[in-house]
Amino acid sequence: MKINEVATLTGLSSKTIRFYEQKGILTAPDRSSNGYRDYRQQHVSELLLIKRARLVGFSLDECGSLIELSRDPQRKSADVNVKARQKLAEIDSKIDELKAMQTTLKELVDLCPGDESSCCPIIDALSGKEEKHL
Repeated sequence: MKINEVATLTGLSSKTIRFYEQKGILTAPDRSSNGYRDYRQQHVSELLLIKRARLVGFSLDECGSLIELSRDPQRKSADVNVKARQKLAEIDSKIDELKAMQTTLKELVDLCPGDESSCCPIIDALSGKEEKHL
């Protein structure tokens, strides 16, 4: 398969596919006599794994680890489960941080009259003049 066919099958751009190959995340495809990359179904599967793993928050390095596990016929699902649980804990932590940010920002918005006055409790709090709000 040529790269444009793989791009169509995976929904990834040719540039993204080459980037993953350059980073060593994707198995390097064979080259035909004219130098074109020759992709196989394995590459499509790896690219879909990377794409879907990115959608649930895995970094490129983490995707590389998942690809390595996918290639290993001796892998244990427990190893994959550990990685997924770690990612889930990271996401839960980020959600907690975002909720705290949301609460603080809501409090600041509620303090601000939002009128024509130059007095702004949001600027005061963010600049440290009103530290009790943060």
